[in-house]
Amino acid sequence: MESYSFKFILILCINFFLSACDRSEDMFNIDIEKPLVENAIHNSIGWAKNKEIDLLYSVIANDPNYLEVDPNNRIIHGFQDFKKTEDFWMSDDFKAISYDIKDLKINFSKSGEIAWFFCLLDDINSWKGQPANWVNTRWTGVLEKRNDNWTIVQMHFSFASE
Repeated sequence: MESYSFKFILILCINFFLSACDRSEDMFNIDIEKPLVENAIHNSIGWAKNKEIDLLYSVIANDPNYLEVDPNNRIIHGFQDFKKTEDFWMSDDFKAISYDIKDLKINFSKSGEIAWFFCLLDDINSWKGQPANWVNTRWTGVLEKRNDNWTIVQMHFSFASE
């Protein structure tokens, strides 16, 4: 009888330790991560209203693998190339007026370390007092969780052809 009790307790202990060691499924919580991804997406466009360049740089991958494709077929390779646009955005001639992100869809990799999104963007701005808007712009992107922060590693903007 004692050997059965010992075996039962041993089996319980082994199950406990195995379940405690394999916490990978518990680590990713979509209810926690999805709002964080949404916030990074919003910060990547909303920073411009008050020209909070540090906020922008906090959500863009600061490495040579960053990639962005704009509607005019401009391709930005790497963070240093991305920074070259800073003079335009920070110019007094550029004014961010408002933005609206519509139909945002976010998906996550099984590991929970990669997210990708699609939405429609209305980005309302002016340049030297003239409208400089992107309306119904298709916007896709990929984010990677780095050091517990969601970072945009790739974005693509396009206009639908009529």
